[in-house]
Amino acid sequence: MANIETIRTYIDLLPEVYSRASATAVLDGNNALVKKGANGNILIPSMSMDGLADHTRGGNFVDGNVTLEYKMVAADYDRDRVFNVDRMDDDETAHVAFGQLASVFLRKKAVPEIDAYRFAKYAAAAGNSAVGALADGAAVLLALQIANSIMDDAEVPFEDRHLFISSAHLTAAENVDTTKSKKILEKFATKNVVPSSRFFTKIDLADGKSEGETAGGYAKAADAAAINFMIISQSAVLQYLKHEVSKVISPDENQSGDNWKYFYRAYGYADGIEDNKAGIYLHSEE
Repeated sequence: MANIETIRTYIDLLPEVYSRASATAVLDGNNALVKKGANGNILIPSMSMDGLADHTRGGNFVDGNVTLEYKMVAADYDRDRVFNVDRMDDDETAHVAFGQLASVFLRKKAVPEIDAYRFAKYAAAAGNSAVGALADGAAVLLALQIANSIMDDAEVPFEDRHLFISSAHLTAAENVDTTKSKKILEKFATKNVVPSSRFFTKIDLADGKSEGETAGGYAKAADAAAINFMIISQSAVLQYLKHEVSKVISPDENQSGDNWKYFYRAYGYADGIEDNKAGIYLHSEE
């Protein structure tokens, strides 16, 4: 029978699974200074500093202040599930059943929902946006040029612009003209293809508890629009996520059945930064 150490080995791989499966993982910041507060709150660091001052020849340098403060925000994403794997199913598959459960669940269920939730939050926080169908590759390239021009004027750093785009629109853009499309698409730090099922301006999260909602998950909101592409600067968003496997219970410890029990919880926060809205550009269908 698999032991807890074996299961923990699978669990330790979850961050890698998340990074590979998530379209928004590229926006994860340096969370080394992020702290967990009381009652599910999150403490996010914010640094402020003085600008330049006039220099006096023969005099001393002008003192400046730099302050690191913490902003407390309430986690706006808190979801969980517990799964059971029969002892014999796990034994008969050489412990693959339990091990794959964690990674498959993360890749097929948790990560798509996390991406969709983030895109919806960033869409609501976008400083600039455009609406309309992009009929062909030429229209996509023109829309990207306009977006880049607006971000240029807002002085959004070139090296911090991440493109998130549907596969259909990216393919259309790349097929217009190799030289032209390459030149435009090279203006982004990264290009990230987003499955259309994750790319909406609003989503509804099923509670997963109510009758008829046992499957849980998320769905496009009734008043949502499909997103064609987004350009997001990492410095324009606050993105924090904590994956937590609170408990793994073996069949011997399980008092209610002969099953392994796997508890998964993901909680975090995602939003645009008020003073840097220009770092988020949204292009949606309607």
